[in-house]
Order: sequence, then structure tokens, then C-alpha cells
Amino acid sequence: MTDQLDRTGPDIIRRFVKTLPSGPGVYRMLDEGGNVIYVGKARNLKARVTNYTRYEGNSVRINRMISATRSMEFVRTETEAAALLLEANLIKRLKPRFNVLLRDDKSFPYILIATDHEAPELAKHRGARRRKGHYFGPFASAVAVNRTITALQKAFLLRNCSDSFYAARTRPCLQHQIKRCSAPCTGVISVPDYQALVEEARDFLSGKSKAVQDHLQKEMNAAAEGLDFERAAMLRDRLGALALIQGGGGVNAQTVAEADVFAIHQEAGNFCVQVFFYRAHQNWGNYAFYPRADENLSLPEVLEAFVAQFYENRTPPALVLLSEDLAEAEVLREALSVRADRSVKIETPRRGEKRVLVENALTNAREALGRHLSDSASQRKLLEAMGETFGLEETPRRIEIYDNSHIQGTNAVGAMVVAGLEGLSKKHYRTFNIKSKDLTPGDDFGMMREVLTRRFTRLAAESEVDAEDEATGMPDWPDVLLIDGGAGQTNAVKAVLAEMNLPREVTIIGIAKGEERNAGRETFFMEGREPFMLPARDPVLYYVQRLRDEAHRFAIGTHRARRKKEMVKNPLDEIEGIGPTRKRALLQHFGSAKAVSRAAVSDLAALPGISTAMAQMIYDHFNRS
Repeated sequence: MTDQLDRTGPDIIRRFVKTLPSGPGVYRMLDEGGNVIYVGKARNLKARVTNYTRYEGNSVRINRMISATRSMEFVRTETEAAALLLEANLIKRLKPRFNVLLRDDKSFPYILIATDHEAPELAKHRGARRRKGHYFGPFASAVAVNRTITALQKAFLLRNCSDSFYAARTRPCLQHQIKRCSAPCTGVISVPDYQALVEEARDFLSGKSKAVQDHLQKEMNAAAEGLDFERAAMLRDRLGALALIQGGGGVNAQTVAEADVFAIHQEAGNFCVQVFFYRAHQNWGNYAFYPRADENLSLPEVLEAFVAQFYENRTPPALVLLSEDLAEAEVLREALSVRADRSVKIETPRRGEKRVLVENALTNAREALGRHLSDSASQRKLLEAMGETFGLEETPRRIEIYDNSHIQGTNAVGAMVVAGLEGLSKKHYRTFNIKSKDLTPGDDFGMMREVLTRRFTRLAAESEVDAEDEATGMPDWPDVLLIDGGAGQTNAVKAVLAEMNLPREVTIIGIAKGEERNAGRETFFMEGREPFMLPARDPVLYYVQRLRDEAHRFAIGTHRARRKKEMVKNPLDEIEGIGPTRKRALLQHFGSAKAVSRAAVSDLAALPGISTAMAQMIYDHFNRS
């Protein structure tokens, strides 16, 4: 009996309290299987963990967490701010089920003015900032970035071509003809004059838009007075492009140069955090997040955890505006300042323009959550109706749709699209490059066999039958496979899965196109049932059509991307030891891969970074005959 009592959560936690220090740090609570179920930070580890040694006065969620705890782990930190940063990192990496979790860790695009070339390139950028240059952002979407880059090209005439394309030019390209580039590649503009345009673009994106516009306005007036009407018209068009950038973001900020605005709303046990990005007094877009959190948590608690995780791998701006007062705002401010390596302010404004920005974000959060809940309810009804229509024992939680794409067997790819209670789950989409050399070109059955074998072999090896994605709640194993094809394709899939002897049953549904490929006349194939059709206006039919079309779109898009990559493949990519740096140096020096192929060994070896042995290897590659 005593041994049983010793195994309860409070008793186990009490043992750890005895040896805990009183300084700041991070603690992890583990369940019987060794899985981390909660990560927390504390100013005083001993005091915080002592609160978990009793059930009295805690919420149901906390008591469930205490009861499930079988072990704990601790990390001491120098400050509470360091503990907060470590906590956010561990939560995002371990995804404990009792923590507030940022489910959609979206990567936001930036605008890059690269400075690793004499004529800096204007480009869209995602990911790690390895390239030398100036980064401006984040933008809420690729559409916003592309629109802004197009306007910047019109306003500042900066190039957006690659360095290799730039090096190979002998005359200006189409971008110069349509007045979006000043053509430094062919000397239409000198490098110093081009650098002046780059500096104007940097100033504009850095918030000095008024000074840039005033300067252009004076130049335009001077050109008009000097009767240089062509230049005046060009400067007028540039001013118009700048006005387009400033007017295209909706609600802009007059007194706030740089800020991220966070507003949170709760409804029906769900949370929505709306994030707006303001840079250079301009609204650079917004994005809605739906964090996973216990419905009994307060708005400030969820928002505080969300903001800490949001900036775990992002650089915060100078100002962060929030819709709620946080209990530990000062600790969060200190942590973000450490992350940014400069001072960061956190404010919950009550009046003025800052409050207007927060209210705007709050309105968007409320409306976004309403749409999200409506879509979720509609999606659930569709899945329930699908379960009834196809005679499934339970409402499907995960549907996988497969399709292939190729041209006479070349660049063949398989695609998997996933749908569930939250609609299409693009996070779980997968592509498969067909690798088998024994397939006859165009053998769709053989391609599908390879895709399913690879998919379920890996799934069986890596995932338990009842496992699910902690962040989204999406099961790892599918309930339904939707196959674009008739009886032959469906039977082939059934045979593949039967050979694999999977640990759980998966329903296979084939969907064959109707006569003359008419939508609405599809025939369905399932084991144990005669082929059947659905009424032309059945919502389930529309839903299945959308899933099939999405798989088709995804497969074709992937195939085209692979085919394009093969078509533009550079011969230098085939040479072992030629990486991006050496490739760039060769192209900049010789102008093109064709010119490299004609170069002598001595000319190749004269380049920095190209040894005599490497030069001989390059020469031999192009002169094998």
C-alpha cells in the first residue's frame, strides 16, 4: 500500500523538491512512458514546483497533469528571461500536451537587398539569413512580398535576376524594356548610380519614405523646369509606385514606425491570435493563428505563452503591442530584448493610434475565429455525411488522397494530399519521386505500388497505430484512402496493402471519372459493394471531387517543378566538388557554363578557389571525348 502511495504524482514531485535550488530555471514533467507532458519556467524553482505537491486549489487541468507525472527534469538558468527563452524552445520542440502550443509555426517571407554583388539584387527570402545583405520584413504572405517587390522595381529600378543571369547578359532584358530595371548588367547605368538607387530603396524600406519621396519630387520638378520631360515622367512613375506601396496595406500607422501587434479572442473553447506586422509606418500584412490551449486558461496566459513561442526563432521589432495585460510582461520584455540584442518595448495601449491598431487586430481576430469555427463545423458535418454515405463504422478523421503525374514516364512523381476535421492539412502533404528503374513508362499501377509501399513501410516503422500529431490532433494513420481510378487501380492498391499486413484496417475508395470525364458522373468502387454513383447535387460528391482535384493539382504542380528543375539544370551542377560558391565564381568570370566548357586548364586554375586539380577535373568533364 505504501509503495502504491509513493507512485502518486504529488509524492513523486515531493521527492524532487527536497533537492531543488531556489534560483531560476526550467522544469519538465514526464509521464509513465517518459514523454514530456509539461514544460514550465520559474523565478524560484523550489517554490514553483512545491505548488505541485498537492491537489488542493488547482484547476482540473493542473491536477490531471500532477496525477500523470512520474518523473521530472530540471535546467538551471542565470536569469528568469533565459528560462523563458529555454521554455519556449522546449515547448516548440517537445510539444507537451498540457502546454499552450503554437500549432502553425509559419515561416514568413522577407525582402532581401543582397550586398554580395557589385549590383545588389532585390529578392524574396525565406529561411535562415545566410546571404549577406539587408532584410526587411516579415510580410504576412508571399503575395504581399511579390506585390511590394514589383512596386519597388518600378520605383527604384533594381534588378531581381540571379547573379548567373546577370553575368551572362550582353544586352538589357525585358525587365529594362518595361521600366522595372536600370540594366546595370550592360552598363546602361553605372555602378555608383545604381548604388544610389539601392540606398534610396533601403531608406524607403527603413522608414525614411517621406525623405525619399521629397527628394524624388524635387528631382521631378527640376527636370520639368529644365524641359527634360522624359526624365520628369520617369520620376513621376516612380513616385506613383511608392504611393502604391504605401496605400496597399489597409490600415497604416502614422506614429508607429515598427511594431508587431497581437490580439487574442476566445470563443467556444477555441483561441485565435491575430498578428499584424507594421514596418516603415506601413501595414505589411496579418496572419491568424489558432493555438492549442486549455479552454480554462485566461486570455493573458495564452497570449503570453504564444508571444514567447512566436519569437523563439524570430527577431522581435522595437515595439510589441498587445491586447491584454500580461502578468510577467517585464520578464517577456527582457527575454525579447536578449533575443533582438537591443531594447524591445511591450505595451498594452489604452488610447491613441496604438490602441486603434490593437482594436483593428482584435476585430480581425474575432472575425477570423468565427470563420474558423464555421468552417470546422461544416467540415465535421461533411465528414459525418461521408461516413454515412460510404458505410464507414466511424467518422473519418484522416483521409489520404493519392495521384501520380508524369509525361510518358519522365519526371514521374506521386502525391499524397491529407484532409481531416480541420479541412485540408497542407502540413501533412507528401511527394514521392518515383525511383524504380524497372517500371514501364506510364505504368500508373507500378507507380502507385511504389508510392504506397514507401508510405506505409515508413509509417509502420515510425508510428504507433493510435498516434497523432500533438500540434494539430491529426492521426498519423489514415482511416480512408481515396484513389483516383477505377476497379483496376482500386484492386491494385488493395493488393499492395494486403501484402504489407498492416496493423490496422484502412478503407479504400476508388473514384473513376464519368463518361467524357464529366464531373458529377463519377463512379465509386469499394470492397464488398457494387460500383455506385452519388446524386449529382450530393454535398459528399462535391467534397470528394474537391479532394481528388486537390491531389491532382498538387501532383501536377510537383511534376512541373521537377521538370523545370531538370530543364534549367546547369552542367556545372554535375561536377563533383563544385558548390554554389565556386559555381558563382566561374559564371561571374566566364559569363556562362558554355564559356567555362571552352576554357583552358590554366584559365580555370587562375580563379581564386579553383586548384589545379579542380581545374583539370572541370576541363575533363567537358572534354571527355
